[in-house]
Amino acid sequence: MNDKHPQLTSKEDEIMQIFWKHGALFVKEILNFFPEPKPHVNTVSTIVRILEKKGFVGHEKQGGSYRYHALLKKEDFRKATLMNMLRNYFDNSFKSMISALVEDKQLNEDEIKECIDIIEKNK
Repeated sequence: MNDKHPQLTSKEDEIMQIFWKHGALFVKEILNFFPEPKPHVNTVSTIVRILEKKGFVGHEKQGGSYRYHALLKKEDFRKATLMNMLRNYFDNSFKSMISALVEDKQLNEDEIKECIDIIEKNK
């Protein structure tokens, strides 16, 4: 990523996915979206505060508590992450990235055809 939005740990990503899907939440509400065994409320609270320090999350004070919300749209984060991967792992080459996906059998023939159709429609 860039200096403004560093990469997310897996736990941070898990919480950001919850914010992106469900909107603004109190920490105790976030717990409802975790499977059993649920993490401790203090653990989630700590991760949310780290996300806030990293610039991913903001809050509004409501009563004696804070309601947190994503500051960055999922689409913007996805694009920045993709561009970071492209730059750092594929020498800024989409061809190299797609070739790696094909070689690793991450894209099947039908998906490749769909990608070609998307490219053709966007010419």
